[in-house]
Amino acid sequence: MSAQKNPVPFALFSPKGKKAKYGKLLKSAESADIILFGEIHNNAISHWLQHTLARDLSSKGKLSIGMEMFETDQQQALDKYLQGMITLEALDSVGQGLWSNYKTDYQPVVEFASEVGIPVIATNVPRPIARQVFRGGFASLDELSPEEKKLLPPLPIPYDKNLPGYVRMLEMMPGGHGGETFPMAQAIKDATMAHFIIANKKKGVPFLHLNGSYHSDDFEGIGWYLNKYAPDLKVMTISTVEQEQVEELLPEHKNKAHFIIAVPEMMTKTY
Repeated sequence: MSAQKNPVPFALFSPKGKKAKYGKLLKSAESADIILFGEIHNNAISHWLQHTLARDLSSKGKLSIGMEMFETDQQQALDKYLQGMITLEALDSVGQGLWSNYKTDYQPVVEFASEVGIPVIATNVPRPIARQVFRGGFASLDELSPEEKKLLPPLPIPYDKNLPGYVRMLEMMPGGHGGETFPMAQAIKDATMAHFIIANKKKGVPFLHLNGSYHSDDFEGIGWYLNKYAPDLKVMTISTVEQEQVEELLPEHKNKAHFIIAVPEMMTKTY
């Protein structure tokens, strides 16, 4: 790695790899119905920019926030926490609990939302249900109780196994076969997040959703389901990628999203 006279913590690019400014991203986000902010879970720059964007959008008017990091069976407890009715420890005891990096990476956004009255929506599928799909495919969802089904999109779940992202997941399995339910477990997460984004989307209010980049890269994943469930909504996507140097966007990262954040590989990890 060659030395840099003025190292920078990140660079922002258009889909084609042209340098972009944060002001343009913010303006685009203001006019979108839904913003899918794809993060790298342990990257501090992702979380700082998410917090910054949430504050800037909120300063322009009303805002809703959705988070992959909370599962749909945690919504009632999350609402109580935001209203100051229960402690963080009590919230951590519900469902599968809080992510291990919650305090460093997500609490600042949640606390800001609580302070200014922004709703925070738990959008992700409960992990036991995702594991059930991994074991038995979508057919296993028919075994769920009526109460459990309320935590999901309406059944049956639309699914296209030929989407490139799901194909790549299948290819990750040993021998490239025998794991047909592996991408289904990803799809149930994508579908559930899309469904609960739409279910909680208020007219004229931008909905900022925080999720791993792999859930929205290449306009697939959550974005594919949003287009299935509500094709008239304007969706903007952001992806975060790591590169050794960030002066130029590498070819393999182009066209991943409407805006691509390149961060140095040596950037401090939060875990």
